[in-house]
Amino acid sequence: MSLHEDAVLVLKAYEDQPELRDVYLEHLAAHEDGVYKPCQAGHVTGSALVIDPVSRRVLLTLHKKLGMWLQMGGHCEPGDETLAGVALREAVEESGIPSGLSLLPGGPVRLDRHPIPAPCNWHLDVQYAALAPAGAVAEISDESLDLRWFPYEEVPAVADASVVRLLEATLARLGD
Repeated sequence: MSLHEDAVLVLKAYEDQPELRDVYLEHLAAHEDGVYKPCQAGHVTGSALVIDPVSRRVLLTLHKKLGMWLQMGGHCEPGDETLAGVALREAVEESGIPSGLSLLPGGPVRLDRHPIPAPCNWHLDVQYAALAPAGAVAEISDESLDLRWFPYEEVPAVADASVVRLLEATLARLGD
C-alpha cells in the first residue's frame, strides 16, 4: 500500500471535522502526489503533540522558520509508508526522545489546514498525539530554536490556537 492510499484510508476513517476531512480527501483524489512537498496545490503533513500525561505537560518546539511554539511535525518523505509513521518519525526526530514514544490509539486527533508561502499553497496537517514515557528527556534538534516542556495550563500563553485545540482534543481523548 502506498502512503497516498494509507492517507485516504486514514482520512475516510476519521469521523471528526467532516468538512475539512472532505477537503483533504478531495485534494488527494485530485493529486496523486498530494502527500509530498513538491505538490504545488498543497500537501499532506504529519505531526504529533508529544504529551506526558503523568506529569501533565507537553513538549513544544520553537520552530526555526516560523518562530512559534508548535507540536513536532513535518513533511512526508519517500520512504514513509503511513501517516502515523510520518507523525511518529517527526516526533522522535524533533523531540530527541530516542525510544518509548507511542502514538495515542484511535488515529489522528485533529486536522489543521493552514496556508504556506509559494510555490505551494497549503499544509494539510494530520495531527496525532504521542505519549512520552515517564521522565523522558528531550534533546533539541537542528530543526528547532528551542525545545521545552510546558504544563498544560501554560500552553495557551505560548502557542497559537491550533496547538491549543490539539491539546484540548488530546486531553478529551485521554479522558482528562
